[in-house]
Amino acid sequence: VQLVESGGGLVQTGGSLRLSCIISGDTSSLTHMGWYRQAPGKQRELVASKPTDLGSTIYADSVKGRFAISRDRVKNTIVLQMTNLQPEDTAVYYCHALDYPRGEYWGQGTQVTVSA
Repeated sequence: VQLVESGGGLVQTGGSLRLSCIISGDTSSLTHMGWYRQAPGKQRELVASKPTDLGSTIYADSVKGRFAISRDRVKNTIVLQMTNLQPEDTAVYYCHALDYPRGEYWGQGTQVTVSA
Protein backbone atom coordinates (compact mmCIF):
# COMPACT_ATOMS: atom_id res chain seq x y z
CA VAL A 1 0.00 0.00 0.00
CA GLN A 2 1.34 3.42 -0.96
CA LEU A 3 0.06 6.79 0.20
CA VAL A 4 0.88 10.08 -1.54
CA GLU A 5 -0.30 13.40 -0.09
CA SER A 6 -0.74 16.74 -1.80
CA GLY A 7 -2.27 20.10 -1.06
CA GLY A 8 -0.21 21.57 1.75
CA GLY A 9 1.03 25.14 1.73
CA LEU A 10 1.03 28.52 3.40
CA VAL A 11 -2.23 30.18 4.38
CA GLN A 12 -3.28 33.09 6.55
CA THR A 13 -5.22 32.71 9.79
CA GLY A 14 -8.84 31.98 9.01
CA GLY A 15 -8.05 30.53 5.61
CA SER A 16 -8.73 27.11 4.15
CA LEU A 17 -6.73 24.27 2.63
CA ARG A 18 -7.62 20.93 1.14
CA LEU A 19 -5.30 17.97 1.57
CA SER A 20 -5.60 14.91 -0.67
CA CYS A 21 -4.11 11.45 -0.30
CA ILE A 22 -4.09 8.91 -3.09
CA ILE A 23 -3.96 5.36 -1.75
CA SER A 24 -2.72 2.71 -4.16
CA GLY A 25 -1.99 -1.00 -3.93
CA ASP A 26 -4.08 -3.67 -2.25
CA THR A 27 -6.48 -1.68 -0.09
CA SER A 28 -8.97 -4.50 0.44
CA SER A 29 -7.91 -5.22 4.03
CA LEU A 30 -7.59 -1.64 5.26
CA THR A 31 -9.79 -0.90 8.24
CA HIS A 32 -9.25 2.84 8.72
CA MET A 33 -7.95 5.79 6.73
CA GLY A 34 -7.14 9.17 8.09
CA TRP A 35 -4.78 12.01 8.86
CA TYR A 36 -2.23 12.72 11.57
CA ARG A 37 -0.09 15.78 12.12
CA GLN A 38 3.18 16.61 13.85
CA ALA A 39 4.15 20.10 14.91
CA PRO A 40 7.77 21.02 15.70
CA GLY A 41 8.80 19.66 19.08
CA LYS A 42 5.54 17.77 19.55
CA GLN A 43 4.39 14.20 19.16
CA ARG A 44 2.44 13.07 16.15
CA GLU A 45 -1.29 13.30 16.85
CA LEU A 46 -4.47 12.04 15.27
CA VAL A 47 -6.43 14.64 13.33
CA ALA A 48 -9.21 12.53 11.84
CA SER A 49 -9.84 8.86 11.16
CA LYS A 50 -12.56 7.27 9.06
CA PRO A 51 -13.38 3.55 9.07
CA THR A 52 -13.53 1.85 5.69
CA ASP A 53 -16.67 -0.02 6.69
CA LEU A 54 -19.14 0.60 9.49
CA GLY A 55 -18.25 2.86 12.36
CA SER A 56 -17.87 6.48 13.35
CA THR A 57 -15.42 9.04 12.11
CA ILE A 58 -13.16 10.41 14.83
CA TYR A 59 -11.85 13.97 15.02
CA ALA A 60 -9.39 15.55 17.41
CA ASP A 61 -11.20 17.97 19.71
CA SER A 62 -9.05 20.81 18.44
CA VAL A 63 -10.33 20.45 14.85
CA LYS A 64 -13.99 19.54 15.39
CA GLY A 65 -16.25 21.84 13.44
CA ARG A 66 -13.38 23.12 11.30
CA PHE A 67 -11.97 20.04 9.53
CA ALA A 68 -13.83 17.40 7.56
CA ILE A 69 -12.55 14.08 6.26
CA SER A 70 -14.06 12.33 3.27
CA ARG A 71 -13.30 9.37 1.07
CA ASP A 72 -13.72 8.88 -2.66
CA ARG A 73 -13.92 5.11 -3.12
CA VAL A 74 -13.74 5.29 -6.90
CA LYS A 75 -10.56 7.40 -6.89
CA ASN A 76 -9.13 5.73 -3.75
CA THR A 77 -8.58 9.15 -2.28
CA ILE A 78 -8.86 10.54 1.24
CA VAL A 79 -9.48 14.26 1.54
CA LEU A 80 -9.07 16.53 4.54
CA GLN A 81 -10.89 19.82 4.10
CA MET A 82 -9.55 22.36 6.60
CA THR A 83 -11.31 25.64 7.30
CA ASN A 84 -10.78 28.51 9.74
CA LEU A 85 -7.13 27.53 10.06
CA GLN A 86 -5.21 28.80 13.06
CA PRO A 87 -1.47 29.16 13.70
CA GLU A 88 -1.62 26.14 16.03
CA ASP A 89 -2.66 24.03 13.05
CA THR A 90 0.84 24.50 11.60
CA ALA A 91 2.38 21.05 11.24
CA VAL A 92 3.40 18.34 8.84
CA TYR A 93 0.28 16.40 7.94
CA TYR A 94 0.53 12.67 7.26
CA CYS A 95 -1.92 10.44 5.50
CA HIS A 96 -2.41 7.17 7.39
CA ALA A 97 -3.97 3.80 6.58
CA LEU A 98 -4.54 1.06 9.12
CA ASP A 99 -4.74 -2.63 8.36
CA TYR A 100 -5.77 -3.76 11.82
CA PRO A 101 -4.23 -5.82 13.36
CA ARG A 102 -1.60 -6.49 10.69
CA GLY A 103 0.03 -3.12 10.28
CA GLU A 104 -0.19 0.48 9.14
CA TYR A 105 1.02 2.71 6.33
CA TRP A 106 2.13 6.35 6.19
CA GLY A 107 2.52 8.96 3.52
CA GLN A 108 5.60 11.14 3.23
CA GLY A 109 3.89 14.16 4.79
CA THR A 110 2.89 17.59 3.55
CA GLN A 111 3.64 20.88 5.29
CA VAL A 112 0.82 23.17 6.37
CA THR A 113 1.83 26.59 7.65
CA VAL A 114 -0.68 29.09 9.02
CA SER A 115 0.60 32.63 9.39
CA ALA A 116 -0.72 34.89 12.14
